[in-house]
Amino acid sequence: MKAIVTVIGKDTVGIIANVCSLLAQNGVNVLDISQTVMREYFTMIMLVETAGCKVDFAALADILRKDGQEHGLDIRIQREDIFEAMHRI
Repeated sequence: MKAIVTVIGKDTVGIIANVCSLLAQNGVNVLDISQTVMREYFTMIMLVETAGCKVDFAALADILRKDGQEHGLDIRIQREDIFEAMHRI
C-alpha cells in the first residue's frame, strides 16, 4: 500500500534524515519526496510504500506522530487513496 507522509515545522538540521531513518527502521520505502523551506518553516511531502512495514499502519502513524512531537514537528501519514479522495474537487 502507498501512503503520503507530511512533515511541517520550524526548519532544523536533520529533519529529512531523521524522518527517512525512522521510516527505514520500520520497513517503509520512500518512493518520492518534495520539500521546501519558506523563511524558517519546513514542509515536506513524501510518497511511501508500506508493503514491507514491520508494524501495522496505526502503529506507524503513532510512531511518526510521537517522533514529530519530540522534535517540534507535525508528522502525519495517510493512505494514498484516502489522501486523494480528500483532495478531489
